[in-house]
Amino acid sequence: QVQLVESGGGLVQAGGSLRLTCAASGSIFSINAMGWYRQAPGKQRELVAVISNGGSTTYAASVKGRFTISRDNAKNTVYLQMNSLKPEDTAVYYCNAVPYTSSRSWGQGTQVTVSS
Repeated sequence: QVQLVESGGGLVQAGGSLRLTCAASGSIFSINAMGWYRQAPGKQRELVAVISNGGSTTYAASVKGRFTISRDNAKNTVYLQMNSLKPEDTAVYYCNAVPYTSSRSWGQGTQVTVSS
């Protein structure tokens, strides 16, 4: 099973930028679509960005125009460039396959905190 390790989170002021990295222990090439999810305190985990194996991307309305997802299959890595961050982007960010199935495990996530 592919293990996922997220990194790159931190504390940033509103309007700032962060780049998240998701490193997979195995090949993600066979996974059709990968996505970034986030979970804010007291809220359900939500999917914010998706990238297919072919490079097609989709975004949640709340992040469209500010976040960019990319993947490097040769490096088994998925990225999330986050610009113009807002306090409501504060959450723990995870990557995983899309759609998620319970047979897959979650990584530890990476905390993103945006101060106003």
